[in-house]
Amino acid sequence: MALALGVDTGGTYTDAVLIRDEREVIAWAKSLTTRADLAIGVGRAISAVLQDARVSPDQIGLASLSTTLATNALVEGQGGRVALIYVGFRDSDLEKHGLKEALKGDPALVLAGGHNHAGGEKQPLDLAALEAFLDSSTGISGYAVAAQFATRNPAHELEVARVITEKTGIPVTCSHHLSAKLNGPKRAVTAVLNARLIGMIDRLIGRAQDQLRVQGITAPMMVVRGDGALMSAEQARERPIETILSGPAASIVGARWLTEVDDALVTDIGGTTTDVALIRNGKPAIDPAGAQVGGFRTMVEAVAMRTHGLGGDSQVHVMTEGLRGGIFLGPRRVLPVSLIAAEAPEVVHAALDEQLRATTVGEHDTRFARRVPGVPADGVGPREAALLDRLGDQVLPLSALLQTRMEHGALSRLVDRGVVQVCGVTPSDASHVLGRLNDWDGPAAHKALELFARKRIGSGEQLAKSAEALAQMIVDQLTEQTSLTLLETAFAEETGQFGLPAPELARHILTQRGLNRHRGLVALDAALNVDVVGLGASAPSYYPAVGDRLHCNMILPEHAGVANAIGAVVGRLTLRRSGTVTSPSEGRYRVHLGDGPQDFSESETALSVLEAALKGEAEAAVRDAGAEDIRVTVDRDIRMARVEAQEVFVEALITVEASGRPRVAIG
Repeated sequence: MALALGVDTGGTYTDAVLIRDEREVIAWAKSLTTRADLAIGVGRAISAVLQDARVSPDQIGLASLSTTLATNALVEGQGGRVALIYVGFRDSDLEKHGLKEALKGDPALVLAGGHNHAGGEKQPLDLAALEAFLDSSTGISGYAVAAQFATRNPAHELEVARVITEKTGIPVTCSHHLSAKLNGPKRAVTAVLNARLIGMIDRLIGRAQDQLRVQGITAPMMVVRGDGALMSAEQARERPIETILSGPAASIVGARWLTEVDDALVTDIGGTTTDVALIRNGKPAIDPAGAQVGGFRTMVEAVAMRTHGLGGDSQVHVMTEGLRGGIFLGPRRVLPVSLIAAEAPEVVHAALDEQLRATTVGEHDTRFARRVPGVPADGVGPREAALLDRLGDQVLPLSALLQTRMEHGALSRLVDRGVVQVCGVTPSDASHVLGRLNDWDGPAAHKALELFARKRIGSGEQLAKSAEALAQMIVDQLTEQTSLTLLETAFAEETGQFGLPAPELARHILTQRGLNRHRGLVALDAALNVDVVGLGASAPSYYPAVGDRLHCNMILPEHAGVANAIGAVVGRLTLRRSGTVTSPSEGRYRVHLGDGPQDFSESETALSVLEAALKGEAEAAVRDAGAEDIRVTVDRDIRMARVEAQEVFVEALITVEASGRPRVAIG
């Protein structure tokens, strides 16, 4: 019996599953994510799933982790201080593709050197300027190196990396190791973000491996890449940028394993976001432009994912404009009242009871705050420091915490930095009131929704007549916003066919009338013409209504609540290596290899040499990562031009993919 352990760290929960012989889930467990140290939540989830399955740690043959850490860090602007060595470019090139924004004020050296499009040296490398820059740089946690046309000849990037390593010993990211494509500024952005993440991901993986050892698990550990494939922990430490969108990618792989669908939309509702992606021909659709996260477009292959700020913990807002009123959800996440009440029942119930006895609805009714343990607050301003002193380690109603209007902004800044969490009414609370969820404190949720229902809309009337009526409004609004998200994704996949942007099409009156099955002089019908797989712990609560709204087949698989953790362990180890053959002059075919270009007189010879080199690299790398039963596929993209009635070779891109299942350690 071979057991595999999959772990996923989400915004609210860390999930763990045990899968036997790649065929069945034998146990699963959830633990609250510990944001100050994710590895603590990982350890608790692992311990819980081992106890539930009643298996010994030495029966685990493989462990794999999917994580939102890299994605969240880039979105929130976190990570180490880096330095960019930019070889062969102009100062003005720092403005391209958001490179200056990615540096965030960190140092950059524009260095003489680089190559031309054919791989020839454009000008000598200025090593003296490099050494002077290194002597003056302090506090750097990682270096990024990007040289002009490094994918055609990496010699200058490799030489700069050698000097940095010998002189400082600090990790170096070379841009040509992350992508074989042209576009130096975009490769530089990718290298900068990778260098910024190295220390953070290294610590997470190290701590996660420590947790495995503490539990007695000696199996090798894998990490999910952004395209859904697996990589070894060591490879993830070197290329942490490739783990962006790791969690969403794992959910797509998990959905495919659970349902065996070949073509479907997958929608995964979490506490903070809803992620929507497409499975096409049994595989996750990949974003051809490269993963975009935190406002930066990278050269990392990742699933084509549309992420919306809509989840079970989305803040509920009242629409006070107009006579009809209403509510909308998100995009900010707050802690549910039912959850904070489960952790501090006396404080929360006392405050809610007092607010219910009042004759008017207060601005901060149903809202609380607490300090996030372990998150430093270095460098905060005096107003923020005063708030933190007042808050201490307790849970406080916002009405007791905030004493002046000026402190509202200070609280927002503390929330943005992750130092403080705010609590309010959420769809999770509505589910408690409707009896669809029973995880936390249901009576507290009922009190909070009773208070929230008293808020006034534009007509002066109450928002809702009861807590139950408001709860249904919240769930209906989540259904509507989720339906729009799925429609936007579907329309985006058919870009150009309708002449309008996807969001506008999803909200168009004809689309909405069609969903409502309009019947007049004109009959209008609209439906989502593809299966939808609903994932997430709350999927059974919310998604049947979404399927009804869109008139589509909604699939809610067993274990939908831990699909990310399942996807973390059922994927394949996959590595791709790409290279280029160019023709700098008639009868010459140049192969651009890792150790420099080589010329040949026959195009087929050049293509064969490159293909053999890429196969060797890819197979060796995936084998070193722990794969067995390796399969290799080769894709040749040859560009020809017609000149004077003859086909002339212009350029060829060869991509080799080596893929295999991870070796399972037998205890």
